[in-house]
Order: sequence, then C-alpha cells, then structure tokens
Amino acid sequence: MPAEKFDFRNAKGETLAALLDRPDGPARAVALFAHCFTCGKDNRAARRIAEGLTLRGIAVLRFDFTGLGASEGEFANTTFSSNVDDLVAAAVLAAAHHIAEARAVVTIGAPADPAHVTGLLKDKIADINLQGEVEVTLAGRNFRVRRAFLDDVAEQTLTPRIAALHKALLIFHSPTDDTVGIDNASHIFLAAKHPKSFISLAGADHLLSRRSDDAYVASVIAAWAARYLDMAADGEPAADTAPGTVKVRETRRGKFQQEIIVGPHRLMADEPVKDGGLDSGPGPYDLLLAALGACTSMTVRLYADLKALPLTRTEVRLRHEKIYAKDCAECETKEGKIDRIERAITFEGNLSEEQRAKLLEIADKCPVHRTLKSEVDIRTREEGRA
Repeated sequence: MPAEKFDFRNAKGETLAALLDRPDGPARAVALFAHCFTCGKDNRAARRIAEGLTLRGIAVLRFDFTGLGASEGEFANTTFSSNVDDLVAAAVLAAAHHIAEARAVVTIGAPADPAHVTGLLKDKIADINLQGEVEVTLAGRNFRVRRAFLDDVAEQTLTPRIAALHKALLIFHSPTDDTVGIDNASHIFLAAKHPKSFISLAGADHLLSRRSDDAYVASVIAAWAARYLDMAADGEPAADTAPGTVKVRETRRGKFQQEIIVGPHRLMADEPVKDGGLDSGPGPYDLLLAALGACTSMTVRLYADLKALPLTRTEVRLRHEKIYAKDCAECETKEGKIDRIERAITFEGNLSEEQRAKLLEIADKCPVHRTLKSEVDIRTREEGRA
C-alpha cells in the first residue's frame, strides 16, 4: 500500500511532514522511525526498512525533523532536546521513556552519547562558539549550526535514561561502522537493563547502503518485536469478555507470557528474565498485590469523600513473601510456611491523628482484603472440549 502523506504540528507549532506506511491487512503494531541526524523521511534505508516492516504487518511512521525535508522551521534553531520533542509530538533512547505506549525500542548504528555529533563538527566548533552560528557540511549537505545546539548537546546524558528505559531494547550495529564506532553499541548494551539484545550487522556501513542489510534489519525487528506486543497467539485480537469475566490465555511468546482480557481492556502477565520469562508484564503475585492495593486506595477514597476528610492522595506499597508459620504469633498455622503481605499506606493531606487511624481501619475493610482473609471456594472445570 502506498505511503500516506500527512502533516502534524510540533510543540512549537511548526508543521512537520510525515509519511505513514500501512500494511495491506490489519496493523499488528506501529513503529515510529527516527532517522539519522541529517537524514529525512525519504532516506533510502528508512524507506526500505519501512517497506519490510509493513510486509510483516507493522505500520511505520516516518517524518522530517524540524528544518529538514518538507518540514517547517529552521534547522539552525533545532537542538537535541527539540528533536526529542518532535518525536514525542509524533521511541528512540531519549524519547521512549516519555511514551507510555511504546513497548520496544530498536537502535540502528546509534551513538551512545549525543555529544558524538560534535566530533563531526570538530573543525568548526571554535568558529561556532566565537561567531554564534556557522554553516557546516554534513553528509554532503550544508547546514547552519548555532552555539545553542552545542550547549544543549553538552547537557545531555543518555546513560541514566537508557538504564531507566523499562522497555525491551534491540541494538543493531556494524563492527565496521566508521561513522559511529561499535563501542557505542557496547556502551548502550551495558547501560540497558534486560530484556536487551544485540545483533551484529557485519559488513554493513552506517547508512545500510546494501539492500540486503535493510531487508535483514526489517525481518529481524518484526520477529523480535512480536515477543513484546499485545497480540494473541494466532495474531488475531481476542474478543472482549462479558462483564465480570476475566480471560487469561497463553500468547506462546516466551515461556510464561499471558494475555489478560477484561472486557475491552488488555494486559500482559509474565515472569522476570531471571526466572525464564520475558519480563513483558507483571507476574501473578504482582497482579495480586496490585488488586489489593487498588482496592485499598479506592475504599479509602470512598470513605474520605463520604466524610469530607482533607485527604488529597493515597499511596499503597505492597510486598509479598513466604515466611515460617512459627514467626507469626497471631496465625493459627504453626508449621511450614505461610504467605505474608506487607502493606504500607501513605495518606497525604492535613489529617488529624484520629482521621489517619480511622483511614487505616477502613483500609482493612476493602473487599479484596476481605476476600484474601476469608475462606475462598475455587472450582475448576475443563471448558471447550468437544
């Protein structure tokens, strides 16, 4: 399907030109493509990778950053931060943590530090600092670069952002990349938390000039990303459940990953990488604690509003562990291990000691708390067998 052209505005109100490459059938996911520093949306490698992804059911959004291609604005007025803002308005390492919907991040020949670009300007840095603005030649094209750009780049530190990404990361890099050295990939990989993967693009150049390279990148991205997308095992979305019914089914991606369907809502459950999972969602006990925490906070809010208490916010922190029964003086069970849930509640607001004590008492009356403390009858049957 031909790319769909459209415009959108960035944070400064400037119009940015974009292309949306759509698959012929339903889109499994959408990829936001952030091209190289001086490239545009029509960059050959970007176009070919987009084509390869759409063939595999992934839509791709490409756009020209401010001052490039068909987008409005002056390149000389851009900075690293403004380019990140463009991405958020439309992730890559610096932007993905701003985009909650982003499930995975892929880098292709990416520098580990924005200051890498100053190396491309080394012969002009003194002139830029002295004159405030200088025309430079990058990748055969002329650009005007201002001192503000260098100042902004100098303030950027990506390492802590990479460490706090909390999204699956795939790193592509060529060991023979003479524009951005392979040491950049090593730095990114070491800074990132799991799940993370590295793919060597042996023999490729920085811009993936060989058609075989960008075709390979597209195919690997599609296969890798499938692990982290909320998709049913057969690729078709599951139907909504009836009110009061929760459906959980294996995705068959990874050892433990589960899709949870609650009416129109979709969640994921998984286990940490250290336990053999993909860490693509909270674990079963995490979800149990979340249910208790949410119910606790909701119950406290209902009571506070009913009594017009000056409660501005409630925060609940929970932790589950197994302890020896003999260590619980008030428990009836005296042998083996039992479950213990530690629940710490913070009440924000100008509350008296009496009001705080009452809110703690109300917290123990939340329905999920009562369910966990009461006798529960769970009946299991097989369903759907012919």
